Amino acid sequence: MKKVSIIGGGIIGLSSAYYLAKEGYEVVVFDKSDMNDGCSYGNAGMIVPSHIIPLAQPGMIAQGIKWMFDSQSPFYVKPRLNADLMKWGLQFYKHANLKHVEKSMPALCDLSLLSKELYQDFAKQSNSFFYEEKGLLMLYKTDKTGEEIEHEGILAEKLGLEVDFLSKQEVSNLEKGTVTDVIGGVHYKSDAHIYPQKFMQFIKDELATMNVKIHANTTVTDFVLKNNSVSEIITDKGTFTTDELVLATGSWSPHIAKKLNVNISILPGKGYSFTLKDQSHKPSIPSILCEGKVAVTPMNNDIRFGGTMEITHTNDTKINQNRLQGIVNSINDFYPELKINMPKEEDTWFGFRPCTPSGMPIITRDKKLKNLTLVTGHAMMGLSLAPATGKIVAEIISGKPTSVKTEMFQL
Repeated sequence: MKKVSIIGGGIIGLSSAYYLAKEGYEVVVFDKSDMNDGCSYGNAGMIVPSHIIPLAQPGMIAQGIKWMFDSQSPFYVKPRLNADLMKWGLQFYKHANLKHVEKSMPALCDLSLLSKELYQDFAKQSNSFFYEEKGLLMLYKTDKTGEEIEHEGILAEKLGLEVDFLSKQEVSNLEKGTVTDVIGGVHYKSDAHIYPQKFMQFIKDELATMNVKIHANTTVTDFVLKNNSVSEIITDKGTFTTDELVLATGSWSPHIAKKLNVNISILPGKGYSFTLKDQSHKPSIPSILCEGKVAVTPMNNDIRFGGTMEITHTNDTKINQNRLQGIVNSINDFYPELKINMPKEEDTWFGFRPCTPSGMPIITRDKKLKNLTLVTGHAMMGLSLAPATGKIVAEIISGKPTSVKTEMFQL
């Protein structure tokens, strides 16, 4: 039985472990944390086939420059003299064009729809993680944003997604949980959502029954390479042999990949969220508050708010109160009856989303090391794309045809 080692115990790593174990591999997972936090836990829990346009898109550079001068804006690049940032920025600039978007959309859509199907399969086994299909409301307050959001909706319809274009009145007829102060919205009926922490618990329980060995609190320090392959993983808890290696370390991927002489261009996009428990008065349908780029997700009896994308570095662990204030202001602007206060620092979660300069995830065999599979760079879509990504990883390693085309997910 071939042994597959996965570095990274987030939702991408654990989904890969699940589908590899199903294929009959002996699977081992290594993670430097206790695996009770990270992007897989604090995100908005949205499964979003609607998100077909990558971060690298026309107009994003100009918009990003404007936002850099606003301390409460939803997107921010922390300016610093750094070769990785310069290289990433140049690549982002090269990708931010219509041709790239047109090639990316069908690939992202196919990957998303496969993921949603796999989530449906999981939910049939046990819906302990509150999988629901209520769609996603893109809410807007200005005509300019409305035009952009409606244009995206038309593109999504062309790819076969079910989309409703709503007036102010139609939004309030649909969202009965609370009052919305908007001029309109686009409802993506294809989207779904889950409670992320509860899904992570579900998949860990599944892996335990499949005899997947998980080494938490274990830091990978180096590798032994032989004949263009990774033969051993050196950790602070000992050395482990392996037949196959999967690198699923999110924003830390460039650092680990360097030890394998592999270059990956990824920068962490820091995001924040906070969750209010047992809220009887809350929106009933997940939404994105478009002008503020804030995600709002009802999760069973709770509600989670998340937002901002600060392109930064993994040592940036300070909570930026201005960014948080920007999220709170957006929520109160769009939902005037909620009256949300600034969360306490200890109740505020933050995580690093791994952003590639193309805005596309990386799911590929390495070109030099023949037993290395790279799986990272999912940005805000990690949870949404995890099951499909895990299935493709298992197909790549088994030498099977992949369930969806992967040309757009190369390094």
